[in-house]
Amino acid sequence: MAIIGAGPTGLFAAYYAGFRGLSTAVIDALPEPGGQVTAMYPEKMIYDVAGFPAIRGRDLIANLVAQAAPYRPTYLMGQRAETLTYDDGRPVIGFADAEPIRCGAVVITGGLGSFAPRPLPAADGFTGDGVVHFVPRLDDLTGHHVVIVGGGDSAFDWALALSAVAKSVTLVHRRDTFRAHAGTVAKVRALPVRIIVNAEVTRLFGQERVTGVEVTPRAGGAAESLPADTVVAALGFTANLGPLAEWGLNLQRRRILVESTMATNLPRVFAAGDITEYPGKVRLIATGFGEAATAVNNAAVAIDPTAHLFPGHSSDAG
Repeated sequence: MAIIGAGPTGLFAAYYAGFRGLSTAVIDALPEPGGQVTAMYPEKMIYDVAGFPAIRGRDLIANLVAQAAPYRPTYLMGQRAETLTYDDGRPVIGFADAEPIRCGAVVITGGLGSFAPRPLPAADGFTGDGVVHFVPRLDDLTGHHVVIVGGGDSAFDWALALSAVAKSVTLVHRRDTFRAHAGTVAKVRALPVRIIVNAEVTRLFGQERVTGVEVTPRAGGAAESLPADTVVAALGFTANLGPLAEWGLNLQRRRILVESTMATNLPRVFAAGDITEYPGKVRLIATGFGEAATAVNNAAVAIDPTAHLFPGHSSDAG
């Protein structure tokens, strides 16, 4: 089974595929598992995952990877599924620079589709280290001067989290109003975090690694130089279905239409999670887990028509 998307839904699908005795390849364009959780809010607490009164985003991902690990899924990270063809009725996933995968079934768990961080204009042409879009491990920035660029939830979440470990945190936003939740903004304002508004980071200093930034007021005036060991460009992400849009899937508002079995209109292709659409759809991680189980178990029957749809109880498996 090929699973396209390594977010929470895809990782749980990898577990269930292993539980059903299927070998699994998990494909994602991002460099590490976790999807939106890893890319956008690894340090935020999540409160609506069954069985966990509260769990940090990165801990949820680590648990899902550990849950699937006994079944030894193959992770193809940094690879984007480009094409879907068929060979003797079986799906074949093609890549730009890797060998194609011939599989028994496909489960698409791509969330928002392929998404990429919006670039920081001042970093155009900068080849050194120290410019990031998300921080998987806060401890990596212990003792750093950190400059965060942006005014949305991600920017303020990073400011809130990094203030506990960084030497200094400065948030730079091009406007004087913020898209972030008002409660989070208030928490950050109560911390020793400097907030500079109506200004932009216009230049990065450093060669092998960033050493500072230049901040320029948008209304004119003198630019200011600030020390920076790390610049977090929290400018949001652009998302689209990418090549999936050309596969012939029935789509509605950039979402994949599925049946109650999570089957798409294409043979042996199923979908689960935020990327799907059907009447009454609720886009939550909790919903994605159930859809992953439904998709995998129905895909198992598509692969082997003699197999039972019901997988049995995991408590009986040992």
